[in-house]
Amino acid sequence: MTPDSKDFLAGLFRAAVQAAAPLAALRPHMPPRPKGRTVVVGAGKGAAQMAAAFEQLWGPCEGVVVTRYGYGCETRFIRVLEAAHPVPDAAGLQATQALCAAVQGLGPDDLVVALICGGGSALLPAPPPGFSLADEAALNAALLASGAPIGAMNAIRKQFSAIKGGRLAALAAPAPVHTLVVSDVPGDDPAQVASGPTVPDAADRALALRLVAAYGIDLPEPVARFLRTAPEDAPQPGDAAFAGNRVRVIASAAQSLEAAAALAQSAGLGVHILSDSIEGEARDVGRVHAALAREIATRARPFARPALMLSGGETTVTLRGTGGRGGRNSEFLLAFALAVDGLDNVQALAADTDGIDGSETNAGAFANGTSVARMRAAGVDPAARLAAHDAYGAFKAIGDLFDTGPTGTNVNDFRAILVR
Repeated sequence: MTPDSKDFLAGLFRAAVQAAAPLAALRPHMPPRPKGRTVVVGAGKGAAQMAAAFEQLWGPCEGVVVTRYGYGCETRFIRVLEAAHPVPDAAGLQATQALCAAVQGLGPDDLVVALICGGGSALLPAPPPGFSLADEAALNAALLASGAPIGAMNAIRKQFSAIKGGRLAALAAPAPVHTLVVSDVPGDDPAQVASGPTVPDAADRALALRLVAAYGIDLPEPVARFLRTAPEDAPQPGDAAFAGNRVRVIASAAQSLEAAAALAQSAGLGVHILSDSIEGEARDVGRVHAALAREIATRARPFARPALMLSGGETTVTLRGTGGRGGRNSEFLLAFALAVDGLDNVQALAADTDGIDGSETNAGAFANGTSVARMRAAGVDPAARLAAHDAYGAFKAIGDLFDTGPTGTNVNDFRAILVR
């Protein structure tokens, strides 16, 4: 891949991220000032940056947010705590307790502002009474390995939690809660982002059990027993505790893809946003994108060349065995690379807008029609690496990992495919 192709695709990624930058996203959605205290709580990979931006716009306030290790930033008034992601740890448990404590004892003249973005589900462990952090970590591991879509995972998480599914907002009553959401979920349902700590939905234990069966999720037996026998569901949207609360989605994948599209159009490209809410197995989605790219490259249909395809959403990876390295974007891209092998006019970037793809330090990777040949020349079998979920190692071998560091936001997957 030529350096200028990488620079162009990376520029599109930066435009997408900038469209979801906290300061610009928050400014139009600031709540009215209360008579009493303003307490800020938040969770997610971009929660610290959202807190810093909120302080800049609001001034003195109080509160606490939790983000992933290494994702914090300097704030003046709001405490920033860090914890593990994607598998919760003891620091996350302590952070959850701090958020719950921050919203208790408030009155109707106070205001709670909840800053919520992707990653908050793992950062807010709060197992039900009688269960341990290890139980919640085991649940999270089972969900991540299942390949179930994010909506299904969150519906299950909400039933096994003392904070998710609107429970944090219920603790704040009678203080109103103003929730500002950077969406990383297909469809932008705010109740799904970070499993909705301040936004309830109609999901109940019966639905959670149906989803467990539908996706063949191998739940730890204590968790499965709890879902069958727990005395109550997560609170429902009509609960009086939520009266007067407000929810706003302030940034989303759709807005970010449109920003990238505008930049590409200014460079004279035909731009086609396929969807901002693509789900499914990462390698299968990669092959479908590759089939479209091959059709454009060889037959100039369904789009004329030069063409740029953009897409977003959240794919999944169903783990088969252990030992692989890499996240859903690099797995998408390795399957894509295998399917466009030999094409000389296709370049692609797939990356997570939070700057981390899975558990490694890269946001994603670049690929083109020479990627597979270069991997083989480096002694790497790309098909075997795909089978082993080791896309990270495959792209590292050819120097095509895409590293950005933490971006301060999270609107999920970003994919750009250029056919010259």
